[in-house]
Amino acid sequence: MHADNLILGITGNIASGKSMIAEAFARKGAALVSADQLAREAVAPGSPALKKLLKRFGARILLKNGELNREMLGQIVFADAQAREALNQITHPAIADLAVTRLQHLKRAAGIPLIVYEAPLLFEAGAEGRVDRILVVKIDPEIQLQRLMRRDQLSEAAAWQRIRAQMPQQEKLARADYVIDNSGPVSEALDQVERLWSQLQGERSEID
Repeated sequence: MHADNLILGITGNIASGKSMIAEAFARKGAALVSADQLAREAVAPGSPALKKLLKRFGARILLKNGELNREMLGQIVFADAQAREALNQITHPAIADLAVTRLQHLKRAAGIPLIVYEAPLLFEAGAEGRVDRILVVKIDPEIQLQRLMRRDQLSEAAAWQRIRAQMPQQEKLARADYVIDNSGPVSEALDQVERLWSQLQGERSEID
């Protein structure tokens, strides 16, 4: 009888490098579940969640092929707190159902060294209960701004709007079990992943 697998939630603010860190754990052998990927599944054409979004936001949020235009929806909700709240109320329960099913299946599976749940809105969605430990990816605010502007081709004002729409980084850090600082070179962040991987494997051995 093996002990249940450990689920590590990875979160952090926009352009902090969460996906890079999550993928580094996956390369080490972790099973990766991405809330962004689940969000895409939750609003697939024909899904109940997409129908609710259409009712709330109208046909402008659809692409010609019937899929959700995430870029258009992003522009709408980042500029309007009420619209953002409406989006969350529709999508979070649908994502939660998928996440719980996927994570619980992996938690009971044999031969998995670690499960990583990458969730940008882990705290905002009240999803801490889905994971055993929480890693917050930290970033220097000025570096975050420059990365976001470059990555998404945004003006400084538009980038700040997206940053300010999120829970402040300090609040997330206060609730973290572990922190990786991704303000420097990628190699430094990957060294921190290596150390945390070893630490978590040691803790797993103690549980087993």
